[in-house]
Amino acid sequence: MNYSENGEQYHIGLKEGDVGKYVLLPGDPKRCEKIARYFDEPQLVADRREFTTYTGYMNGEKVSVTSTGIGGASAAIALEELVKVGADTFIRVGTCGGIDLNVKGGDIVIASGAIRMEGTSREYAPIEFPAVADIDIVNALIKAAKNLGYNSHTGVVQCKDSFYGQHDPERMPVCYELQNKWEAWKRLGCLASEMESAALFVVSSFLRVKTGSVFLTVANQEREKQGLENPVVHDTDSAIKIAVEALKILIENNRK
Repeated sequence: MNYSENGEQYHIGLKEGDVGKYVLLPGDPKRCEKIARYFDEPQLVADRREFTTYTGYMNGEKVSVTSTGIGGASAAIALEELVKVGADTFIRVGTCGGIDLNVKGGDIVIASGAIRMEGTSREYAPIEFPAVADIDIVNALIKAAKNLGYNSHTGVVQCKDSFYGQHDPERMPVCYELQNKWEAWKRLGCLASEMESAALFVVSSFLRVKTGSVFLTVANQEREKQGLENPVVHDTDSAIKIAVEALKILIENNRK
């Protein structure tokens, strides 16, 4: 079934030609204008529901930014429809909460893979199938962070659907499961918790497109529990700059 009206994708309001092949994916629609300032000749091309899109140019290549809202379900919709209108390379730019004690507020986390503790990816692939980032994008993000001098960590992140299930698990009827699994993620060296990458990585595998993720760490609840220094940082400029630099690296590499 073709979910489009007048050539526009039903949810994101975009048609072929509206976006470049490279797309940055923040969650917050208000972050799109901020990211678009890094483009040459940015133009607002769609604003529907939680999906806001600007398109411009970077190093002479057409690029876009589209917000996805909160969580894997809306992120998967955005990805599906962006692919239908011609995009094939994506970088999620977001925030996360640290889990590993070495990850402090203000640090950058680059996801190499994601724990599928959410529902959307299960409607695409059996749970045994891993949620893995594209290696070229991971490498570009690592290089970008180094080039710009930011402290970064690369590894596995945890994805969930319930924000409050993470931050207030004790009051949940399934607290026994949430707390036990959280302890497992800690023992396995999981770096941080967020809400979109597992769905994006699995959907990208299915659609044969490339996706990676970079996050600003807002704070670390495990450091707080241990009585360690726990800075709280909300400014996403560092993650945005790394994503933009990584796009430039990918564009240059693809031209070669």
